[in-house]
Amino acid sequence: MKGVNIIPLFVIIPLLAAFLISLLGRAVRNFSETLIGISSTLLLGFALRSVMLVKHAPIKALVYKIGGWMPPFGICMVLDGLSSFMLVVVNLIAFFVAVYSFSYMEKYTDKPKFFILFSLMVCGLNGLIITGDLFNLFVFLEIASISSYALVAFGTEAEELEASFKYAIMGTVASIFVFLGIAFLYGFTSTLNMADMAAVLASKPSTWILPFVSVLFLAGFSLKAAMVPFHGWLPDAHSSAPASISAMLSGVLIKTLGIYAMMRIFFNVLGINQGHLTVLMFLGAFSIITGAVLAFSQWDLKRLLAYSTISQIGYVVLGLGLGTPLGIFGGLFHLFNHSVFKSLLFLNSGAVDYASGTRDLRETGGFSKVMPITARTNLIASMAISGIPPFGGFFSKLLIVIACIQKGHIGYGLCAVVGSILTLIYFMKVQKFVFLGELKEKFKGIIEVPSVMRFSMVCLAFICIFAGILLLPSFRAFLDQAVNVLLNGTGYASVVMEAAVK
Repeated sequence: MKGVNIIPLFVIIPLLAAFLISLLGRAVRNFSETLIGISSTLLLGFALRSVMLVKHAPIKALVYKIGGWMPPFGICMVLDGLSSFMLVVVNLIAFFVAVYSFSYMEKYTDKPKFFILFSLMVCGLNGLIITGDLFNLFVFLEIASISSYALVAFGTEAEELEASFKYAIMGTVASIFVFLGIAFLYGFTSTLNMADMAAVLASKPSTWILPFVSVLFLAGFSLKAAMVPFHGWLPDAHSSAPASISAMLSGVLIKTLGIYAMMRIFFNVLGINQGHLTVLMFLGAFSIITGAVLAFSQWDLKRLLAYSTISQIGYVVLGLGLGTPLGIFGGLFHLFNHSVFKSLLFLNSGAVDYASGTRDLRETGGFSKVMPITARTNLIASMAISGIPPFGGFFSKLLIVIACIQKGHIGYGLCAVVGSILTLIYFMKVQKFVFLGELKEKFKGIIEVPSVMRFSMVCLAFICIFAGILLLPSFRAFLDQAVNVLLNGTGYASVVMEAAVK
């Protein structure tokens, strides 16, 4: 298979899986689990392969031209360092969440329907990452968003339906902002291809269009990413969804629909400027402290993790907002790390709820005696998210702090340090109230969760421990390629156009 031909498979495979499960999921026993296992494995394999394809490509990008039409006249899919990085993040987490869901979703009534929506979500995420034009970016954004609205409400309890409704309303508002931004850019440039649009904007400067659409995109993507003060929908949505979907929402969905899409447009299409960077740094630091403070008062385990997500997204945005090679590297590294340890923490919360029927910290205690694997993996994830060495979170946070100091933003660096200390405190609260102390009489009959759930948790815990190896020279290409795409800025246009003629 030619390297470029794997690009559309990131959309075709999950879309085909969703279609086949809708036909045969109920008729054939275990069909949905088997097909999701196969599709998730293939997608992860192709994602890892994409990193090597970009590394060895002559101009560090591959372009798949649908129907053979050259961009900007035809629709194209683009694989570069940033998209290959995000494909690995999304499909790595999707693989482990899918495996975890084989047992976890037994307590829900309709597993085939769950896996249909799950596949559509993955299709939307992958499609948004590889698309080369803004129209299809919006289409795939909506596919992933609408699937996630339904998945948040999957349990159909009143709390879940309310959270899904709130999430859908806020998500629709965000989509309107994004759509308006795309519409104004199309009206000004007469093209939807991102590379062509970047070239037009560079050659046809405007005093009003860029600031105007920047505000629209910032509002829309900040809502999708749940940055403070756009975070109101997230605590309810993440705490009400099934744990496996909470892991997807926090681990990859808000990063892809919010952070990735914003990075791609601001850095590679509009052209980043100091005004954009200043706003991103402020929003990042504000989110770090606000999310950490709000997490303190939570006694619902999943709500605590949801507020923690707001705080940790702040680190990613702060690193990217610095705009320096080290800051962007640290921000992307933390994006990867957060995807892993926050997904693990949500899977752990699901394990606790699955075994005990509660996630109220005031009711639990002593679970390390009956759920040792869950207790140990939760401790590893807690140390990683708190920035304790030698876990991956330590290195990414350290790089962001150093980048802040190098650029002279001591205050932002201090916010990052304080946020990390606060994170350690409230995750020690989780360890104390869930896993330490005496086991209550009503919980003495509970046992560790099934093996497939433990498999995902243990594998993610190992990644938390060894994520630091991505800093070694032989592994750095994974992150360096993504950093270079952002540093290249609107040079993205010439790279894509050159790759298209190969």
